[in-house]
Amino acid sequence: MAGLKTIIALSFVLAIGFLLVILSAALYHNYLTLLVVATYVIAPLPNWICGRAANPDDFMESSGSGVIDFGRFLTGFLVVMGIALPALLYHSAQILGGAMVMSIIGGLLIYGTIISFTLFFQEEQEF
Repeated sequence: MAGLKTIIALSFVLAIGFLLVILSAALYHNYLTLLVVATYVIAPLPNWICGRAANPDDFMESSGSGVIDFGRFLTGFLVVMGIALPALLYHSAQILGGAMVMSIIGGLLIYGTIISFTLFFQEEQEF
């Protein structure tokens, strides 16, 4: 059971992640790096939606693993896109190297915090 200290620590790490991404945009006067925030916020949604759509039931045989795998694939795609997008923008000379590094580190902190929240506060199912 996660307590108040866990919530405070995860909120602090999330704030640092958002600060890094916002600073990567503000310090280098190029706001393309804010697209990383959108990818990391949207990334857990396919996994959650496909997990709900699969509707695993013990009494009925359903082939819901394909739907769950598709959700995991989309989530993985969005996470990789959150890392690759700043690298692509840097490679095409749209942003500077410092903005790329700050954006990638901030994005990873944001996504790691979202995953940690879901792991710590996951509801246990009773049968």
